[in-house]
Amino acid sequence: MSTPVRRTSTTYTQAEAGYFEKRQLKRSAGFWGIWGIGVAAVISGEFSGWNFGFASAGFGGMAIAFVIVIVMYFTMLFSIGEMSAAMPHTGGAYSFARAAMGPLGGFVTGLAETIEYVMTTAVVVYFSAGYADGVTKAFFGVSLPAPVWWLILYAVFLGVNSLGAAIGFRLAIVVSILSIAILGVFVVVAFATGSFSVDKLFDVTPTAGNSTFLPGGFGAVLLVIPFAMWFFLGIEELPLAAEESHNPQRDIPRAGVVALLTLLVCAIAVFIVNTGVNGAKAITDSGQPLLDGFALMVPKSLAGVLALFALIGLLASLQGIMFGYGRNMYSLSRAGYYPRFLSLTGKRQTPWVALIVGAVIGYIALVIVDAAGGTAGTAGAVVLNIAIWGAVVAYILQMVSFVVLRRRFPNAVRPYRSPTGIPGAVVAGVIALVIFIAFLFNPGYVIAIAAIAVVYVIGLVLFLLIGRHRLVLSPEEEYAMTGGLHRDPVEDGYGDVQPSSVR
Repeated sequence: MSTPVRRTSTTYTQAEAGYFEKRQLKRSAGFWGIWGIGVAAVISGEFSGWNFGFASAGFGGMAIAFVIVIVMYFTMLFSIGEMSAAMPHTGGAYSFARAAMGPLGGFVTGLAETIEYVMTTAVVVYFSAGYADGVTKAFFGVSLPAPVWWLILYAVFLGVNSLGAAIGFRLAIVVSILSIAILGVFVVVAFATGSFSVDKLFDVTPTAGNSTFLPGGFGAVLLVIPFAMWFFLGIEELPLAAEESHNPQRDIPRAGVVALLTLLVCAIAVFIVNTGVNGAKAITDSGQPLLDGFALMVPKSLAGVLALFALIGLLASLQGIMFGYGRNMYSLSRAGYYPRFLSLTGKRQTPWVALIVGAVIGYIALVIVDAAGGTAGTAGAVVLNIAIWGAVVAYILQMVSFVVLRRRFPNAVRPYRSPTGIPGAVVAGVIALVIFIAFLFNPGYVIAIAAIAVVYVIGLVLFLLIGRHRLVLSPEEEYAMTGGLHRDPVEDGYGDVQPSSVR
């Protein structure tokens, strides 16, 4: 690095010769590649995790939470689409908040997204292990301890994600289509065999004074919104693909909306049909609700095949969500917020160091949760809640960033504009804030909140003592420094902002 420059409490340096050459990404994705990575990142939410809210809220409470979540994700995705088109570089949420709220705001938002994606990957690994073990038991009579499966799954998908973006995007398209087809088969089989029953949707015993529609009362709705979010969690990662997309200004906003519509159709089908097959009461503690549903409808001799089918959806998300945390950590480290070595990319131009470090963190988290004991559902819910709370923090800060940037950078180029504008961002932000507050009043989320609090204390201390003095003039930083005028790293280059212009 060279030419350190101090401005208030932050020190920037321009990149030394060869710095960005060692941190290059390759443009490999068109519209369908972006769609595929978005669907793949989320599709596991239709296979496991969403069902844990039925015990307290029942079908009616979960349905209301589902509608609230749909409103939040559409209005939020419109806002994120506008910001991603305006900032076609890899930073995503960190970049938006950095431009709107300065380096500290960028770091806080970026760290929240790191927590979200690293822990979401851990959740998917957790549930995938159960499905994978079902496959090997059915076909080979072999069962492995969960930590061994976690290690295998992380290792395999680290390898897949290190093969290069072009392969990764193509694989995402394939596994997304396969996953959707499997969900379609489940729906067809459910109705063809007469296994679906409306009565099963409302079989949770209501508490005193409440109905079978809302067995836990309306207050329970707020507590189960995090589980409804699992149907869509991760779709907001698409801006992280900006520097690997051929036309990010056009494709990321459009592909995001199409991917969300695709997931919405899948989520409605699974939410209603899977519950109507298993029963709301029975599905509550299941670590593999789709597989349990299949098991009720077809001969036991097909259990292994069905487990393999169900596993495909989870593995799709391992591909997609590992992409997310790899690029998130890559962009933050390239800019100096995290240790710079995390942004090294290697010959295949993938952030292999960030991918490995994120996998190690996720694996350790799973081991700790597993050692703490509890049922499969309880342990999975703890990791899931950590991921969701990190997501909610990032959502709130991104919607604040949208409003600030509309006012602070009025002359910035915006190739795509949100159809819901500032009101839509406010609606999404308020819903995310309500979810955030609901977490604080739910004893079941204490572990998740404590875990994130510890991470933030450590992260903020390191940033204030070290990170803020080691920032680099990366594309995300230059966009913020020039008021949105230095926008595209391909057109405008890297490190072109002079130190005297840093602010």
